[in-house]
Amino acid sequence: MTKMDDILDINSYTLTSSTEVGGVVRSILEIASTSSLIHISSYIHNTVLVQNLKLELEKKLPDSKLVMMNHKDKTHTSVVVYNIDRKVQKQDISDEVLKELQLRDIAITEDLRNCKKQLLSKYFTDHLTSFPNLYQLRKDLHDNEKFGLITIAIDNFVTINNFYGFMVGDYIIEQVGNYLIENINEKIYRVSGTEFTLYLEDNLGFYDLKDYMTNLYEKIKNVSVTYQENEISVSLTMASCVNSSQDNLFSKVSMALKYAKDNRLPFWIYEDRMRFENEYEKNLNISNIVRHAVQNSKIVPYFQPIMDNKTSKINKYECLARLLDENNNVISPSLFIPIAKRIKVYNEVTKIIIEKSFKLFEANDYEFSINLSMEDIVNSEMFNFILQKLKLSSASNRVIFEIVESEAIQDFEKIARFIKEIKRYGARIAIDDFGDGYSNFSYLIKMNVDFLKIDGSLIKDIDTDRNAYLVVETIVDFASKLGVETIAEFVHSSTVMDKVKEMGIKYSQGYHIDKPSINIE
Repeated sequence: MTKMDDILDINSYTLTSSTEVGGVVRSILEIASTSSLIHISSYIHNTVLVQNLKLELEKKLPDSKLVMMNHKDKTHTSVVVYNIDRKVQKQDISDEVLKELQLRDIAITEDLRNCKKQLLSKYFTDHLTSFPNLYQLRKDLHDNEKFGLITIAIDNFVTINNFYGFMVGDYIIEQVGNYLIENINEKIYRVSGTEFTLYLEDNLGFYDLKDYMTNLYEKIKNVSVTYQENEISVSLTMASCVNSSQDNLFSKVSMALKYAKDNRLPFWIYEDRMRFENEYEKNLNISNIVRHAVQNSKIVPYFQPIMDNKTSKINKYECLARLLDENNNVISPSLFIPIAKRIKVYNEVTKIIIEKSFKLFEANDYEFSINLSMEDIVNSEMFNFILQKLKLSSASNRVIFEIVESEAIQDFEKIARFIKEIKRYGARIAIDDFGDGYSNFSYLIKMNVDFLKIDGSLIKDIDTDRNAYLVVETIVDFASKLGVETIAEFVHSSTVMDKVKEMGIKYSQGYHIDKPSINIE
């Protein structure tokens, strides 16, 4: 009687390079039958090796069953060929062997069916939380006519990621998801990085929806995640809309969420009568104004003096970007800089400020500072532009580049290179807004800075707020030990000025000294 092992040929091959594809295919052709089952296993399928192998086998063995499978080894691709030995005649195969072959075929078919189910499930499932994802939500909405959605977003998640790290960030997302599951009965989806969405069986009217969201917010507003004995508070913002079709449902919920976040509201409900489109029209107008200003030299530097606290003399100026509209009205950078970044002209704004500031200060002996964002520093074109300007200017040894410290500093290698290169020309570095946002004392050690500008949110209250005073005192003491000179921002009164001098801060800047002006004295 013919045994199972005599009937079923199993041949395996291992490939590590696409150059091996031709040889392996030739070997398979020598042993394969028209009814072969071929498994190709690899870590990923979209490589040159795997795609060439698949294409060749499909072309040379069109009647064989080709199955793509995954394994966890990134170093190689394996091929296994199953076929009935051509030399064995059907009458030599016992019923038991045929039955076993049939069972194996059924098992393989079932495995393939399960693989398909798993792949389909993964497509509709969020990999981090195992919640249904946006694709599943869209599918569920397609099958229903009346429904409601509430989006719940984690606030300030970028800050959490930058402060605690991405691993902790992922852990927080998981824990927030679990918290929502424990406190909410409705089906929950994870629709984006920081957003979860609740599916409501009915499309509630405005007042019913408002009552529902008020009660919901009370249930979920106090989220606290414990990670390695650290308790991390997480705040949430919610949004929804009423009377919307599927065509614009997501965009309207998104607009409501943005409105709630911008205005620091616990939640907001979009209504058609609110006409958010007016805000978009306003943004479009500002975009046109910014483009026009960049193209027509309407971006100008204003100069705010920086005073030496010992001599009470002005020896530095900060160059601040301003925009003049067609009527020469001055537009604040807080309004036009975000727009400039959005419409991809921000680097041009920086170049204009650098050009105009250098031109002015080349004609005098003052020191001057120019603000640079992380976007400026990591941009290779801007980096080369600054180096060329330093190389050609007579004011290179008097310029101070202020790095905006309210942005998370991540690529220290590029920053270190930038600092090293500009210091070759005598330029110096200041950290701006230190004490707010992403403050980190290690920056001072790693970045070899010359000046530390203490954030105005701390300075403005040091005459009345003991805690602010203590924080500033710590910063000044630390900077002094590193040999870094300090500058107090937002010095707005004589009492604040007295405290600044008392603490030994080297320089002062603020309206008590003078406001920014288009001219210098």
